[in-house]
Amino acid sequence: MELIMAASNSATVTVSSKGWVVIPAPLRKKINLKPGMKMIVKEVEGKILLEPQVNDRVDLFFGKLAGKESLTQALLKEKAQDEKREKARLCS
Repeated sequence: MELIMAASNSATVTVSSKGWVVIPAPLRKKINLKPGMKMIVKEVEGKILLEPQVNDRVDLFFGKLAGKESLTQALLKEKAQDEKREKARLCS
């Protein structure tokens, strides 16, 4: 791959026959790109723009409540307590 660094925030790279380009290490480090990260590719006014994909909000919270009582279980417990109180009230 041919690489010409023009400035600290730009580089010239060569497109492979498969359409691949390599983002130079200094630029990857500068914006903290890691292997496996998803990128969004956009065309803006005839230019190609690459942006790191923002993590899905659902994925960000996945597992955050692990170990805590689920909302479903809490609601079922509350419903059972309500039914018990109602039964006790009717029997009095």
